[in-house]
Order: sequence, then C-alpha cells, then structure tokens
Amino acid sequence: MAKDTPYLDVQHLSKSFGSLVLFEDIVFSVAEGQKVGLIAKNGTGKSTLLSILTGKEGCDSGDIIYRRDIRVGMLEQSPVFDPQESVLDACFNHEGDPEKVLKAKQILTKLKIRDLQQPMGQLSGGQQKRVALANVLITEPDFLILDEPTNHLDLEMIEWLEGFLARGNKTLLMVTHDRFFLDRVCSVILELDDRTIYTYRGNYSYYLEKRQERIDNKRAEIMRANNLYRTELEWMRRMPQARGHKAKSREDAFYELERVAKQRIEERQVRLKSRNVYIGSKIFECQYVSKSFDISPSQGEVGGGSLVILRDFYYNFSRFEKMGIVGNNGTGKSTFIKMLLGMVPADSGKFDIGDTVTFGYFSQEGLQFDENQKVIDVVKDIAEYIDMGGGKHFTASQLLQYFLFTPEQQHNYVYKLSGGERRKLYLCTVLMKNPNFLVLDEPTNDLDIVTLQILEEYLQDFPGCVIVVSHDRYFMDKIVDHLLVFQGDGVIKDFPGNYTQYREWQTLQPKAAVPSKNSTDTESKKDYHNDTRRRMSYKEKREFEQLTAEIEALETEQRQIEDALCSGTLSIDELTEKSKRLPVLKDELDEMSLRWLELSELCP
Repeated sequence: MAKDTPYLDVQHLSKSFGSLVLFEDIVFSVAEGQKVGLIAKNGTGKSTLLSILTGKEGCDSGDIIYRRDIRVGMLEQSPVFDPQESVLDACFNHEGDPEKVLKAKQILTKLKIRDLQQPMGQLSGGQQKRVALANVLITEPDFLILDEPTNHLDLEMIEWLEGFLARGNKTLLMVTHDRFFLDRVCSVILELDDRTIYTYRGNYSYYLEKRQERIDNKRAEIMRANNLYRTELEWMRRMPQARGHKAKSREDAFYELERVAKQRIEERQVRLKSRNVYIGSKIFECQYVSKSFDISPSQGEVGGGSLVILRDFYYNFSRFEKMGIVGNNGTGKSTFIKMLLGMVPADSGKFDIGDTVTFGYFSQEGLQFDENQKVIDVVKDIAEYIDMGGGKHFTASQLLQYFLFTPEQQHNYVYKLSGGERRKLYLCTVLMKNPNFLVLDEPTNDLDIVTLQILEEYLQDFPGCVIVVSHDRYFMDKIVDHLLVFQGDGVIKDFPGNYTQYREWQTLQPKAAVPSKNSTDTESKKDYHNDTRRRMSYKEKREFEQLTAEIEALETEQRQIEDALCSGTLSIDELTEKSKRLPVLKDELDEMSLRWLELSELCP
C-alpha cells in the first residue's frame, strides 16, 4: 500500500439507534503526522464514533479503512483492568526487558503513578485512567486514538502531556473538551454537528473563526431560501394538479427548497441572568484552620505518616468573589471545599459562614439518578421555576432548554442519557436550587464545549459568589479573578489573577533548589515523606542542560523543515534533501528525549 495512503480513511459512515440518527454518510480522513481534535455536543455520538473506529461497535453502513502497516493505540474513557494485576503488568507485556521497564517507569512517573507493583484494584478510577494513558504512550503506536485524555490529570500532568503529544511526528485523533489543549496540540479540528462532519484545517482558535463563518453563511442561505420559498409556495397553491414536465421539475425543486428553508440553527436568544439572588456582605472567614490525614504505609513499606492539607490557614472571602483553586492531585483541593461545606471536620480552627449564604455544590462524584425518571421530572422535583426578579420566572423546562436539552430530550428517560448529558442534568439540578454561592468541583469533566461556553456565560453573569476547582485552564481564565494555589504540605499561595497570569508570574520566579515534598501524587500514598532518588551528578547536570538546548534546537529545525515542505517553493533537490533529513531528526529527538526523561527523574 502506498505511503501517502491516509492512516485512517472513513467513507460514507452512518449510525443510528432506532429513530435517532447520530451521523449520516460522513466522510473524513487522518493523514500521517496529523493531530486531529474531534468536537461535538454531548449525546451526538463522539464516543460511539470512536467505538466504531476501533471495532467495538458496528455501523449501519460505510467503510473504515486503516493503512495496512500501522499499529493503533486506543485510550478509552472508562478503561477496565484485572484488579489483581500489578501496575507494570497492566501496562504491557514487558517480558523483563530493562529498556521497556525504564520507559514505562519514566512515563508512569510523569503521570504520578510510582508503585509499579501495586495491584490495579487498589487504584482510584482516576489513577486507572492514567495507567491506561501511560499504556498507550509506552507502546508507541503509529496512530493514537484518545477519548478525553486530560480527565483525571492535574495541571502539571496536562502540560507535560501537551508537550509530549505536540513533539515529533505523532499522529492522533482525540476527543477532548480542553480548549487550551486543542489549541496547542491539534492541527485539524473535526466538528460532528447536525449528523455530519465539518473539517477545519487549523487549531481551535482557527476553528472558532471558521465555524462562525460557516454558521453565518448557512444563516444567509436559509434566509434566501425562505424568501424564495414564499414565492414558490404561492405558485404551488395556484397551479392545477396536472402539470407538465417543466412544472414537475419546478415542483421537485420546490421540495428541496422547502427542506433548506425549514432548517434551523440552534441559537440561544438570551443569556440567563438572575437578578433575584441576594447575598450579604459577610460570606465566610476561614479562621486559622488546620487539617491533616494519617497515611497508612503501602505494601512493603514500614511506618506511615501524615498528609497535611491546611496549616493554620486564614482567608476572608469577599462578596461577589470568583475564586479558582488549583494544585496537583492530592494536595487537598476537594477536601478544602468539603470542609467549607461542613462535610469534613477541621482538626482546629473553623469556617465562619454568613447567615445569607446558600451553597450550590457540584461535586466530582455526581448525582445518582432514578434511571426510570424523565429528565424534566428530575429538575421539577427540585423546583418548578427560578424567580428571576421583576416578576419574571425561569421554568424547569426553560433551564433545561438553555443547557441544550430539547423538548423531546426533556421527556426522555434518564437511562437514555450519555455520560456527558448526565453531568449536564446534574448541573441543572444544582442551578435550579437558585443558590447565591456556587462551589464547583471539576465541573468541566465530560461536558461538551458548547455546554462549557453556556456555563461560562452563566457564571460571568452570576450575581453571587463562585469557587471553582478545575484543571480546565481556558474555563478558569474566563471565570475567576483570583486563585488559591495548593502547593502541598499545607502551603497555599494566594494569587490575585487568573491561571494564565499565574503561570506567567511563575515563569519569572527563580526555580526552587529542592522540589516540594508534596509534588508527588499522594493518591498513591507512596514516597510522600522521603525522596530517596539519588541526586544528579555535576556531569549529569551539564548533560541535562545540553540535552534541553539540543532538543529545543532540533524541534525548531523540524518545524522549519515541515513549513518548508508545505510551502511549495522548494526545488526537487531541496525537497529530497529535507525529506531525508526529517526521519533522521525524529530518531535523534526520540533518542535524546528518552535520555532527557531518564535524567529528569533524578533530583537536581
């Protein structure tokens, strides 16, 4: 098979469930070296499409053609492991190969999984997803298919993965709601909308611009069709039933025109602004609160220790404040908000909460629904309407429609909802209580980008207080004006600004000589107190610095060659020379990156 054959070629693919058509006659391809992001609203078939592409589910019609000589690696949204199997054995059949084991350890460590002999059954769901991600990366397939790879990663891990995937000539197809990630990694965006696929050859920012152009053009087409439809409808009503050949052609054209004219572009005409939310001047005061947990020793270890979350922490929350909470996994972000909500007791100190505060809490764990209840009834059980002030009301149905539940979907049963739609319904139940203080713990997980944009608008206009724990940098930048940065071991930095501003400030600070002892993922509860890794020698430190500079230079050269090859201005000799240099560059980068990873695991 020719080398210019696409890695994946999808031809005229259709899939439906009963009367529900997910997509119809869709066509797209993924070429070697392309990094493709797939975007769609919840419930429109993203995960189903990935399942079809990987052979886990059948299609109604169409062809899926992979290049014959490639290996495909798939990251599922909810991977399943043998609970008795060790982390290392769950990753891949390493057969005792020291080089494979070393690579596995390096990537697992970057994803903060350090005990390679720990049984998978002892890991949390988030840790298991990270092991599955490591497995896909370790085996180095030619073509990566990733379903929500950033879920259950903290910001540090996301930024590492961003760099890992962006580097080199990797080929990937990815579903993610992380818009920073899409912007920095992907070179092509596929949008699944209205049962078809639209292709945008650029990153997420380019997609936003071109999508709006597409919608504007579609709107103009529908408007023209509507104007002509009125004229043709009058002709249809006047004409007798017996028509000649020319009249019959015009009649056929009329029905096609009618189809275009009756198309609708989903738009929300109003932003949901509640004016009937009152909150007093006293919100909450965190009065010198301390909190720690005892850590049981892992298998094979002696003794335990304590995990410090807060250490005499004081903070006075302001009226109308919109705060973001960030930090590595295990530093206590979720514990902090559960203490604020009275769900976890403090060891000392207290939270003094204002009398007018009414919390609305959106948790990571979600809500257990009655599967046989209708969607509209789930929300109506909380309230029939929200009082918007000024005599206006927002009904349960209107709230659901605002968050893109159609009237038909509102009368469906809960068991028919996708995972993302369930998260969206849970969000609606929180908002229907009309709180004046929203506490949102990872609200962006499993929500589609359109829903995230709606939620961002809602929170920007929200007249109360907001605390958001999230790894979604784009979302945080839109919402928060203030950060609490959980750095581990009870150390919390108070930063006035959003996440991007914090990262810019952070790059200007001198690097600490010794890493924080809580920089590990404390979910695994291993190596928390004592960092027993050997330190980098002077020679290794010089090698590490040199490798960093050389990798950067090679990546710059690679980008320049790729740009030149796409320019169409090269002579045949130049084209041949640069085409030969590119795979050599890739090999050099892979070899240097492996050594860089190895050295990066040593203490500086």
